[in-house]
Amino acid sequence: MTQISLHLWLIPILPLVGAAINGLFGRRFSRRAVAAIGVGFCGAAFAMALFVLSQLFSLNLPHIETYATWIRAGSLQLDYGFYLDELSMVMLLVVTGVGFLIHIYSVGYMWEEGGFYRFFSYLNLFMFFMLTLVLAHNYLVMFIGWEGVGLASYLLIGFWFTRDSAASAGKKAFITNRIGDFGFLIALFLLIKHFGSLSFTQVFGSVSMLPAETAGAGLLTAVGILLMVGAAGKSAQIPLYVWLPDAMEGPTPVSALIHAATMVTAGVYMVARSHVIFDRAPTALTVVAVIGTITAFYAATIGIAQTDIKKVLAYSTISQLGYMFLACGVAAYSAGIFHLMTHAFFKGLLFLAAGSVIHAVGGEQDMRRMGGLRTKIPVTFWTMTAGTFAIAGFPPLAGFFSKDEILWQASRVNMALWGIGELTAFLTSFYMFRLWFLTFFGEYRGAAGEAHAHAEHAGHGTHLGRNDVSPGALSHGHEHGGIHESPKIMLIPLVILAILSVAGGWVNIGKNFEKFLEPAFRTGATAYTLTEAATQATKAVGEQGSTELLFTLTSVLAAVLGLLLAWLLYKSRPDLPRKIADALNGLYTAVLNKYYVDELYAVLFIKPLIAASRSLWLRVDQGLIDGTVNDIADAVRHASDNIRHMQSGNIRSYAGWIALGAALVIAYMIWVALP
Repeated sequence: MTQISLHLWLIPILPLVGAAINGLFGRRFSRRAVAAIGVGFCGAAFAMALFVLSQLFSLNLPHIETYATWIRAGSLQLDYGFYLDELSMVMLLVVTGVGFLIHIYSVGYMWEEGGFYRFFSYLNLFMFFMLTLVLAHNYLVMFIGWEGVGLASYLLIGFWFTRDSAASAGKKAFITNRIGDFGFLIALFLLIKHFGSLSFTQVFGSVSMLPAETAGAGLLTAVGILLMVGAAGKSAQIPLYVWLPDAMEGPTPVSALIHAATMVTAGVYMVARSHVIFDRAPTALTVVAVIGTITAFYAATIGIAQTDIKKVLAYSTISQLGYMFLACGVAAYSAGIFHLMTHAFFKGLLFLAAGSVIHAVGGEQDMRRMGGLRTKIPVTFWTMTAGTFAIAGFPPLAGFFSKDEILWQASRVNMALWGIGELTAFLTSFYMFRLWFLTFFGEYRGAAGEAHAHAEHAGHGTHLGRNDVSPGALSHGHEHGGIHESPKIMLIPLVILAILSVAGGWVNIGKNFEKFLEPAFRTGATAYTLTEAATQATKAVGEQGSTELLFTLTSVLAAVLGLLLAWLLYKSRPDLPRKIADALNGLYTAVLNKYYVDELYAVLFIKPLIAASRSLWLRVDQGLIDGTVNDIADAVRHASDNIRHMQSGNIRSYAGWIALGAALVIAYMIWVALP
């Protein structure tokens, strides 16, 4: 191991310093100073990450730096330290790079908003915890970052805390993540019990000596499934995905940073980091693949009916995260991380571009009240177009390379997983081009008011309110003449992310990205993993370039068909969507209302918990605890009431009591105290 110190601790500590300065003193600073501090410290972390990248190839990886011993109990010793390898390097660049661009964008987007200093303090705090998570040397440090991003997410989602919906969304995200974290914690307890450590080096070294659990479920299968429970909470997979759509109540930069580029990918990163465990637990890998595939398809079906531009992107995020878990579930970890990176580019771009659209039309989020914006906000239009084509999977954009790689790897393991993935790719293309046509083409519908709110069978309770509105956005008005392009400080990040969305996938031409990550996923290879099963399946059908080309053409065909269907329904024949919705009334209503899962959870879990809590409160808190305290207080009050009558104010009465007392003392001295 190299003795060179890269001072990795500086990377997360820089945003923490920025969060502390703005949080403690930002109220006294000007907005320019707050912005300079928030953006500057994040930019410094990005520069430090680039420096580490420049030194990467001269290091003996993995490069470990430990700074202090946190816990020492018997043979268990847990250090605070950081772990650098190819995987954490990719995550470092994604988190700091995309985070830096979103910080810049936030300056323009939140400029007129109250609590400007507080917002940047929260953003920097989030960066600190996320960087701690991806650099962690052991599962304990990772868990601290894991919980920290949950806290920062709660603060950012509920930034507009005076709005009940935002406050509720923040609590929903926080509580749902705690459910997943329970599984994560149990997995850590099992690792401590059986391996006596949480250090990646020690745990993975011990696990690599164990055989694969191909005959049934064992310790590693249990640990893998429990880790997946934690990942499902953080990365919004079935059944713990319900928090992410509601998290759109936060400002748009929050959606881009937390719910597209960084926090929600933490679960994918954790599964990839724990690949040594999963490689020896085929059952756990199967769980990961199945959950990811079902989530990808399920969320895509919901996305096709949403009318809020940010909600469409929210369900798209859930779906794309499902693709990443599908990749990890077929042991194609490099493909999953590759899609994680490209997704950060095009989904961060799409959210920021959506924020630019919302900013342009005075805070409106309902796509039925948009239209015809491509000539009014051309930079936003062209950058969002790049993101739309990228996520749809059109070559040679970034999303094509990463999604195609996932589907190819899935086809080598299980054709059913591949088929559902292809269908999801078609739905992804359809709902994204639906968004594209409704937002930028046709006539502007915003000025017409409520009359146009029924253009897509709107009588199903769709929320039409302005969720993401800042005073600055509203000040520009909502009429046709008030439509305006965003300021340059918001457009520059869009342009950079658009370039990355176009060219970001080229890094894997010739499998270069996969080769770069290969050492990180080579550790502890076993005699049997799903990767080997994939190789055997491939040999059965013949591993030829023509076979992969056929699958690639199928993926491109799915993207093209989605575009053509969206063009037919929302450009060529805009009357058809309402007719289809009327014809499929029950199914359409179910999809529009997200299959009533929130309502189901409310009936099965939330209402019974509230009722049980209220019953316990009445019986235990009020009846037993408060009742006991109140009874004692009543007894004391009653005794005091009787004793207070001795204080009559009558001098003869007081003299009598004194005489009686003296007589009792004398009697005690005579008969008890004296011999």
